[in-house]
Amino acid sequence: MKFTPNFSIASGEFGMTYHKNSEAIARLSSEEYWVTQENGTERPGTGKLLKNKEPGIYVDIVSGEPLFLSDDKYESGCGWPSFTKPVEASYLNEISDTTHGMIRTEVRSTNGDSHLGHVFPDGPKDRGGLRYCINSASLRFVHVDDMEAEGYGKYVALMGE
Repeated sequence: MKFTPNFSIASGEFGMTYHKNSEAIARLSSEEYWVTQENGTERPGTGKLLKNKEPGIYVDIVSGEPLFLSDDKYESGCGWPSFTKPVEASYLNEISDTTHGMIRTEVRSTNGDSHLGHVFPDGPKDRGGLRYCINSASLRFVHVDDMEAEGYGKYVALMGE
């Protein structure tokens, strides 16, 4: 699924705006809808992006918000794509989640309000100690070669840092 960015002009410059996009929601598979709109969780080890090692950015499948860089993805062994940090914290909301008899922190996209997954304090200590455990079904991957054309060009410079 290709995402069409929403552009707005602010202070004479092009800037990205992100929002819950009804057209994008209509294109979601049943699993993507269940995960992002109904707080579902894909089965561990089944996500299409779990083993992706290509360079690029992971964005909210509904709003297009930039969420994680491939440089911050790592193999945690949990069965879902794991990241050490978001590309910009302002695009994530962290909410207390006490469902299923557990105390966890849910992660949602700020503008799209998509359920993404959870964050845990058991990530690599040398990279901040956090593990963002994210459903592949909530993400769209944009390869580094396509980032500029799709409106994510400002994040290319962060790759390889």
